[in-house]
Amino acid sequence: MDIHLWLRGLLERCFGALALIVAASGLSSAQESWPSRPIKLVVPLTAGGGVDMMARLTAQHLSDQLGQQVVVENQGGAGGTIAANQVARSRPDGYTLIFQSVSAAVVNALVYRNLPYDPIKDLIPVTLAGSFPLVLVANPDLPAKTLGELIALLKANPGKYSYGSSGVGTMPNLAGELFKSMAGVDVVHVPYRGNSAIMTDLFAGRVSMMFDGPPTQLGNIQSGKVRALAITTAERSPVLPEVPPMADTLPGYAIPFWTAIFAPANTPKDIVERIAAETNKAMKHPEVLRRFGEIGVVGVGSSPQELDRFWRQQLDYLGKIVQDANVKPVE
Repeated sequence: MDIHLWLRGLLERCFGALALIVAASGLSSAQESWPSRPIKLVVPLTAGGGVDMMARLTAQHLSDQLGQQVVVENQGGAGGTIAANQVARSRPDGYTLIFQSVSAAVVNALVYRNLPYDPIKDLIPVTLAGSFPLVLVANPDLPAKTLGELIALLKANPGKYSYGSSGVGTMPNLAGELFKSMAGVDVVHVPYRGNSAIMTDLFAGRVSMMFDGPPTQLGNIQSGKVRALAITTAERSPVLPEVPPMADTLPGYAIPFWTAIFAPANTPKDIVERIAAETNKAMKHPEVLRRFGEIGVVGVGSSPQELDRFWRQQLDYLGKIVQDANVKPVE
């Protein structure tokens, strides 16, 4: 045996093993040092709404806790699918996340065809952030002051009254369709492109009612511009304590509106767990509790595993509503 060839081979194997050790050490160190630069939190909506406010407050406290800036980037359009596709295609390193609502996280998977990404496989759950009910509001001239009276009115006048929503397949649309099914009433659905147009027609009496979030309806309810008839969660809302749950009249009715943080698939598990833990901590901060409470939002916080179970339950539950109501997929 040539001693020189043997020594050369031995040295190459040693250097190869050393390179692997260094690479592994570097990867571990990189993950352990996360975050080492700013984090982007994408909100698939334009700035200014309730979900945007929740995201910004969460980002502010995550920035303080992590020692790196968490920057909110608003990217509306196409029901949130443009933003979700961007995040799904981002590098899975914990520096690009999405703060999305049930509409983007669940409903898009049920009603959109031919998406450029897979809503179920390309984004992974990190933590449930907040939850709040929708509220059923009606034009104050509608001759019904309670949900029971509304149901009786609608049964006596099939097809006469209408409800507006921000579009086919949105959560307000699904809330309305579940109401129609459980109450056995015929109400015409009128889809709009946004809430401002619905409110104009609701104030004028051109549509009779709508489902919406408390953050945008509290002022209208308090001023008497609309009448609140019921909320869509089983528990009463602290900001609308006099408004009963739909389930008091229609047992089993439940349509919570929730928000959660998701990350690109294959984001390292330890980073996902860290984000979840830090968000849970933020949800318990007195300022977050106060600010969320002012608009009727309950800060939740969860483990990735808890959100995964809840998310999949929501996919099944809302999927049945879509199927039973024959909500047509969006092309």
